[in-house]
Amino acid sequence: MTEIAIPYGAYWSTPFARWQGSLAHLHSLRFAAHVAKAALRHRNIEPDAFDAGVLGMSIPQRNSFYGLPWLMGEIGATSVAGPIISQACATSARVLQTAASEIREGAATVSLAVTADRISNGPQIYYPAPHGPGGSGEHENMVLESFERDPFAGVAMIQTAENVAAEHGIDTAMQNELTLCRYDQYKDACKNDSAFLRTFMELPFEVPDARFKRAQGVLEGDEGIFPTTAEKLAALKPVLPGGTVTYGGQTHPADGNAGMVLTTPDRAADFSRDKSIDVRLVAFGQARVKKAFMPAAPVPAARRALEAAGLDISQIAAIKTHNPFIVNDIVLAKSFGIDARRMNQYGCSLVWGHPQGPTGLRAIIELIEQLVLEGGGYGLFVGCAAGDSAMAVIVKVDSRKA
Repeated sequence: MTEIAIPYGAYWSTPFARWQGSLAHLHSLRFAAHVAKAALRHRNIEPDAFDAGVLGMSIPQRNSFYGLPWLMGEIGATSVAGPIISQACATSARVLQTAASEIREGAATVSLAVTADRISNGPQIYYPAPHGPGGSGEHENMVLESFERDPFAGVAMIQTAENVAAEHGIDTAMQNELTLCRYDQYKDACKNDSAFLRTFMELPFEVPDARFKRAQGVLEGDEGIFPTTAEKLAALKPVLPGGTVTYGGQTHPADGNAGMVLTTPDRAADFSRDKSIDVRLVAFGQARVKKAFMPAAPVPAARRALEAAGLDISQIAAIKTHNPFIVNDIVLAKSFGIDARRMNQYGCSLVWGHPQGPTGLRAIIELIEQLVLEGGGYGLFVGCAAGDSAMAVIVKVDSRKA
C-alpha cells in the first residue's frame, strides 16, 4: 500500500480571529485561495505540481457550489478538480483521509488539502415551502441554530458536555484547573516573538480587504484571546442552570483557514523545507457515541486509529485535540489513563478558537511541529464533531534535528 507523506513545512495556517473580528468581512473560499497562493509561492511550490485537491468547508459562502475547482483556478492550478468535504469539526481529518485515499489508489501523486470557514456572518437561509400555509417558507440562521440544537439529539451542544460531565463526575473546579493549564500552554507558542507559531504561520499577517486588492490591517497573531486567571475562571457561573460548564471551559467561534500538501514518499523531498525530516500519515479512526454525548466520541475514535496503526497509547509521543469543551480532554485522559496536562502543548482550539473546517488541520500542523522539536515519534490528533461523532488521525515524524 502506498504510504502518504507530508513534506515538512509544506503546510500553513492563518491566525484565527474571534468571530466578528478582523477576518469577518472575507469570503472564506476566496480568502483560502489568497492565502494558499501566497503560501505556495513562499515555499517555491508551483501550482502545476498538483494533480488533485480537496476543499474542506462546513459553512457555505456565495458561489461555493463551485468549490475546489474554483479555489484551484484561483491559485493557478486550472487543470485540477476535486470535492468539497463537510463534516463539521471533523472536516480536516476527513479532508486528509480523502486526499490520502486518492494517492493510495494511484489516482494522484501530489494533492493540496485546503480547509476554510468563516463562522462570522454565516448564511441566513430561506427554504421555500410552496405548499405550506400561505406559501411561506422557513428561515434558518445556519451557524447559531446549529449550535443551539442537534435535530436528532434534540439538545444544544453545551448540553452534550454537561451529559458527559455528569456521567464521569467532572465538576467545574476540575474543568477550571485544566482550562488554566491550556492557556499556559498557549503562552509557550507565543514566546520568543511567537517562534513556534512562525514555523507555519506568516506573522505579522496582512489582512486583505474584501476585494483582495490591498491590505486593510495586520494581525500579530491569533485575535480575541483574553488572558485568564484561576480567580477569573472561578468567578464564572455555569451557562446552564445546575450545570458545570462555564464560558471559560468552552471554545469560541472563529474565522480562518489552513492548508497542507500530501504526496508520495518519493516526491516529498521536492516540497520539503528540510529533507532530513520525514512526516507520514499513519492511520485514521472514526466513531459515534450515544445520543447527546458528543465530548465522549474522541475516545473510541482514538482507539480505532490506534488499532489501525497497530499502536498502544503508550507509544504516542504527543497528543493534540479539538476540545470545544475542556470536558473532552478530561474524559480522554481518564479513559486512557494519561496525564491531561501533557496533551495540547503549545495550544489548542479551546484557546485559539473554532472555525470548524480548519480547526483540526491547524492542530495537526502544530502536532507535527511539536514532534519535530521533541525529536520525532508518533502523534495523535482527535476531536469531536456534530452528531456525537469524532475522528482521529495518527502521524509519525522521523526527525534528525534533535
